[in-house]
Amino acid sequence: MKLLEWLFEGSLWNSRFVILAAVVGSLFAGFAIFYMATVDVVYLVMHAAHYADPDMADTARKALHDSTVTHIVEVVDGYLLATVMLIFSLGLYELFISDIDQAHGNKASSKILVISSLDDLKSRLAKVIIMILIVTLFEQALNMHLTTPIDLLYLGGAIALIALALYLTHSAEHKGPASEHDDAEAAASDNGDEH
Repeated sequence: MKLLEWLFEGSLWNSRFVILAAVVGSLFAGFAIFYMATVDVVYLVMHAAHYADPDMADTARKALHDSTVTHIVEVVDGYLLATVMLIFSLGLYELFISDIDQAHGNKASSKILVISSLDDLKSRLAKVIIMILIVTLFEQALNMHLTTPIDLLYLGGAIALIALALYLTHSAEHKGPASEHDDAEAAASDNGDEH
């Protein structure tokens, strides 16, 4: 019976390696998005080179300017999405397979790539996804035609909601273990004063 339990628990524990499919898949998806965004940058620079052409009409220059700004926002969006895939891939590997020794032992490594729990992975992904949504809204706002006063009100409301989301994200980030430790010390001090 002990042998059967040992075999079952061993196979159950080793089943976590199925996560490698998600790790490798996410990594390749991130590389593909990095590649596409970089190709977009190359074409963007080639098109923007014509901006200084003295024979270009003002309307054509304005159209080139607007399309260039829109494409830059799309490129930023692509790089952010690729970053999400990279963080997701590294986070899954660290949570289910093994710690990445180079990430923990190297002082130069980014702390955003060191994932210690599922909540940690979720919060890091949420921050990058919020940035993607902000960039997407900015892209839509660039192409938005304000025809009525209510359109301007909608745009202002969207900007206010973005500001609120950034404020809540920032305040949640700073209410970390240090502030919880300060709260615990304050509570202990209050209990000492009561006695």
